Amino acid sequence: MKPTNPKPPHLPWRALSGFLFLLVASACLRSAELAPVFALHDGDRVVFYGDSITQDGGYAAVVEAYCRDRFPTWDLRFYNSGVGGDTVKGGGSGEIGVRIDRDVIRLRPTVVTLMLGMNDGRYRKLEPETLAAFTGGYRFIVKKIREALPGVRIYLIRSSPFDDVARPPNFEGGYMEVLRQMGESVAEIGREQQLPVVDFGSVVASGIGSVFRKDPDLASLLLPDRVHPSPAGHIVMGAALLRAWRAPALVSRVQIDAHSQSVGAAENASVSALAVNDGVVKWTELDGSLPLPLDYADANTDLAQLAGADLDSINSEPLVVGGLRPGRYELRIDEQLVGVFLDSDLAKGVNLARYNTPMRWQAYQVRWAATGGHETQRLERHLLFTAAGDPGALAAAAFLSAAEEKDQSSRSHPALPKERHFALSPLP
Repeated sequence: MKPTNPKPPHLPWRALSGFLFLLVASACLRSAELAPVFALHDGDRVVFYGDSITQDGGYAAVVEAYCRDRFPTWDLRFYNSGVGGDTVKGGGSGEIGVRIDRDVIRLRPTVVTLMLGMNDGRYRKLEPETLAAFTGGYRFIVKKIREALPGVRIYLIRSSPFDDVARPPNFEGGYMEVLRQMGESVAEIGREQQLPVVDFGSVVASGIGSVFRKDPDLASLLLPDRVHPSPAGHIVMGAALLRAWRAPALVSRVQIDAHSQSVGAAENASVSALAVNDGVVKWTELDGSLPLPLDYADANTDLAQLAGADLDSINSEPLVVGGLRPGRYELRIDEQLVGVFLDSDLAKGVNLARYNTPMRWQAYQVRWAATGGHETQRLERHLLFTAAGDPGALAAAAFLSAAEEKDQSSRSHPALPKERHFALSPLP
């Protein structure tokens, strides 16, 4: 459940004081320097296209939250164009030509992810004509997008699996195998057209298998109805897509030597006002980005980790403090208790992204806004499809579109870094 605390207002750039602006801009420039090979760039417009698995919004929200929190000064736009029940021929929200024109091309994306297949196999044994229809339809979609949007970067995604691991298959070979074969045709299209392919199918299936060997009942929670991933499954898929995009792992890294009262390193961060008094280490820190808004103590995040999400590979925020006297230390950030650590743990480094910090709380503001944006986009799409010339419905859709576009321009503002005050105190 979302906390009831009101969100902070979106502050325009000119409202920032000159001093704070320089601090933030400096930190964020360092953040951008960390991502020379990241697939997305400042100014990108991203469309997630697919069926109900995409419409659910889970993996898309993880990806959007990561990008906005990690690169808060970038102008990024994200659009969820998933529709439940869709196939390569379209579905309940229009046939494929209408869908691509309205839900992709109209949005002028620079990046498109394309995931279909779950409904195309019809949940039965794969017939040659079914595979041929899927392959032909998939080629048509790619061709239409490329012709309308020269230079667009398209990522083909092999569909997440049907669960034939934690439950027995419904027929010989199982539907997971059907989706695997259809995924092979997607991979072939990728090779032919030199398009990158991301494999959600094997990633999630492998995760189910890993959990199943430890706890069969728990494994079934990754795909509760065998088709739609749970929040844990979406975290696994979101992390997989980010790794395929070469997402930088580092949020920030700070290394402090308490004995010499010096800063050994500060990557994507600025450290000031370092002082040590009576064993208490204090400093002020401004990071260039924020961690993922994921609670590692939450059951869904824990299950995702068991299923191979490997969040540390995209969410690393190490704090290293050496030169401490032996013992236990309490870490507070902005007076908020983060945790209690041994001096030896701090000397090795503690990944703050795994803990409940003010930085993570700040990052949640962006994720909530992203989720709300997906709902607005879904309603706009529904109005456009059902309008059929109704001036009122068309006007409502236009209003939603304008409001959503305006909100997209400021959706990263809550992620602008803030100065944080750290205090590391010895315990009796």
